[in-house]
Amino acid sequence: MEVLRSIPELGDLPGPLFTAIGVFDGVHLGHQAVISTSARHAQEAGGTPVVVTFDPHPAKVLRPEKAPRLITATQHKIALIRDLGVAHLLVVTFDREFANTPPEDFVRQLVRHSNPLREICVGHEWSFGKNRAGNLALLQSLGAENQFNVVGIQPVAVNGTVVSSTAIRRAVETGDFAQAAEMLGREYTILGTVKRGAQLGRQLGFPTANLSAHSEQFPPNGVYAAEARLGVETFRGVANLGVRPTVSGDKPERLLELHLFDLNREIYGEDVEVRFTRYLRAEQKFESLDALKAQITRDVAEARTLL
Repeated sequence: MEVLRSIPELGDLPGPLFTAIGVFDGVHLGHQAVISTSARHAQEAGGTPVVVTFDPHPAKVLRPEKAPRLITATQHKIALIRDLGVAHLLVVTFDREFANTPPEDFVRQLVRHSNPLREICVGHEWSFGKNRAGNLALLQSLGAENQFNVVGIQPVAVNGTVVSSTAIRRAVETGDFAQAAEMLGREYTILGTVKRGAQLGRQLGFPTANLSAHSEQFPPNGVYAAEARLGVETFRGVANLGVRPTVSGDKPERLLELHLFDLNREIYGEDVEVRFTRYLRAEQKFESLDALKAQITRDVAEARTLL
């Protein structure tokens, strides 16, 4: 997949262009409907489909104090969009300057740099531009003025519930992975980068990888049977999410740690995608490191059986 980083780069693609535009946090079933519709229309017309998204999430810039945990940070989102078979992705930098761009100017930039722009496909209620003044009606007006079509995709519902990033975030936060998976169209995962820790797990006989997640939504604290994907390899193991009350001291920090079975190499700096397969137990404080080690031994045995 070719990743573009500026709107003028659209001029390098063969037209006509069919764009699917959105924040796409989670790349859930509703987002997939927007992307797949645009791709289908492009194929039917012999055009080039392009997915357009933004980095960082607009809320991180406009309302940083109220910005939600992401379902998929940009790095994860790009990987998921690639998995959909998308050939071209434009990631627009969302900063204060871009946030102040009138919606008409944003669309006219797309028109100016496309050869030509044939279609814009968005979610039915998508808003954009300065003060979120842009909407489907404005897009349709600009489309009539600039000779491109506009498609608004209606919300997707699963079992009577409208699929949304907010609903998925709520499901993950409560540990309802089944509901999250239904709305995502895949299992919920977290993408993170392995960082160096205190290596306490290694001292206990269970080396762990400390994961620096990219601002993604965590499920409830606890111990989970898990699977982790490193590149093309998949490893089974145990994930501990929480503040490690037995060893954290006076400054507890919420961490995601992985003990992966049969992994015999260092993975510092590598990206790992984690799937929580089964909740094993709540996080708890132990009287000693020996008691903690004994419980980890039981957790590993249970996870091996389940997995």
